[in-house]
Amino acid sequence: MEYPRQKTLYLIRHGETDPNKNHIIQGSGLDAPLNETGRQQAEDFFQAYRHTPFDAIYTSALIRTSQSVSKFIDLGIPHFPFADLNEISWGVKDGTKINPEEQVIYNQLLRDWEFGLLDRSFAKGESPNQVARRMKRVVDFLIGEPKHNLVLMSIHGRALRILICLLLERPISEMEKYIHSNLCLYILQFDGFSWQIELANDATHLLD
Repeated sequence: MEYPRQKTLYLIRHGETDPNKNHIIQGSGLDAPLNETGRQQAEDFFQAYRHTPFDAIYTSALIRTSQSVSKFIDLGIPHFPFADLNEISWGVKDGTKINPEEQVIYNQLLRDWEFGLLDRSFAKGESPNQVARRMKRVVDFLIGEPKHNLVLMSIHGRALRILICLLLERPISEMEKYIHSNLCLYILQFDGFSWQIELANDATHLLD
């Protein structure tokens, strides 16, 4: 009889980019690198967790996530970039400045999602349901991979919210409750049957 495998997931949001700093909408259509602050955040995180014996590193296919964990990758830890972990596509809004008019439109879309209208999106963009379907493939891979029991995953803000809902088997409409900041850390434990949050939105590793 094969017993369910326990898993531990260290889940981070990528470090700061210039679009983050300048309040520009940054989805999967914008492949911006870390800025100086983001690189320092990545260094701080590495110094805090460099001795954690990760079995694997999962990132999206966008450069800001792999840069956030590049020093762990340099240690020789197997790295798995998944396009299925990419940030949501904001479609025609990707790369646009968040001004008061855009904020009103964005807030209305968030309200729609909170009411369960999860197939709605900006024009040419993705809906939360579309993102959840692709991210579910990575969740299934992680749970089924016998050698990946302690995993570091670097992804994006909206993707992080959706992923946590998937792991906890909560409605995607509840995603706004999972707050995050650049290079924050969530730790989640899987007992073979269900996931639980052990640490949420932790940034104590970041130096002032």
